[in-house]
Amino acid sequence: MAFKFEKLIVWQKAMDLNEVIFTITKEFPAEERYNLISQMRRAADSVALNIAEGSTSQSNLEYKRFLNYAIRSLVEVVSALFIAKRRHYIREDGFQRTYLQCEGLVKMIQALKNKLIIK
Repeated sequence: MAFKFEKLIVWQKAMDLNEVIFTITKEFPAEERYNLISQMRRAADSVALNIAEGSTSQSNLEYKRFLNYAIRSLVEVVSALFIAKRRHYIREDGFQRTYLQCEGLVKMIQALKNKLIIK
């Protein structure tokens, strides 16, 4: 592994979520292609991308900033899941499974953030 972020379990879990969101959104109506599908996929991408980018930061303060961005993107994914559920694009069991995955991931990101010491 050439990059530090590749070893991070939190990044690996973000990549797993990314795959789930991509798969879920394949089932959405075509009319959502440039709306909800695009928004959910970009937000899910952003979670992993911000974790990776933050891991190369010059300071822990900067790293925390990127982890905050990752959390914000994850909250966006969760909100979009609620929208998808209300529009009947996703079944309850799929919603619950993905919601719990997001919940676990946000806890992991928060724990990583709390471990970073600011000098």
